[in-house]
Amino acid sequence: MILVWGDSLSAAYGLKPSQGWVEYLKHRLLERGYHYTVVNGSMTGETTSGGLTRLPHALEQNKPAIIILELGANDGLRGTPIKVMKDNLARMIELSRKAGAKILLAGILLPPNYGQQFTQEFSAVYTDLARQYHVSLLPFFLEGVAQHRELLQDGLHPTAAAEPMVLDNVWPKLVPLLGQPAAQ
Repeated sequence: MILVWGDSLSAAYGLKPSQGWVEYLKHRLLERGYHYTVVNGSMTGETTSGGLTRLPHALEQNKPAIIILELGANDGLRGTPIKVMKDNLARMIELSRKAGAKILLAGILLPPNYGQQFTQEFSAVYTDLARQYHVSLLPFFLEGVAQHRELLQDGLHPTAAAEPMVLDNVWPKLVPLLGQPAAQ
């Protein structure tokens, strides 16, 4: 089982759930011969604090083999102290690992108007944690999407047309965690 643990970027904000990258992931897994159930535990507006609070129950209930951890954007937009965000993500990695799950950490970049120091420290959280915990890292979850206004609904959230592109960002980092597909 794969648990997607994110915010509005993974919750198909402003779209039908069937238009989100997580739904496309379910189809791609089946097409490629992987027999994973995918649970989307993402919530619009979620922060690392909220994700950490909810995670123990989700781990117990779902017993995931893989967690795609996509949180931090709302912390950044709200100016949450970097240390708080990093500590929350670290704790979620630790809890996930203790539950036996492999982790794909999906990073996000903030717009430059948050200041050079804050944005650099923010993006370093993901690379630092991936290095510290030896987890897979997708450095920029919205690579190739966030840079194009026409692919964003409101300057932040991907359009339906961009959701397959988000999956294309996730897929190469996820495949090594999946193991071999089932025999066809």
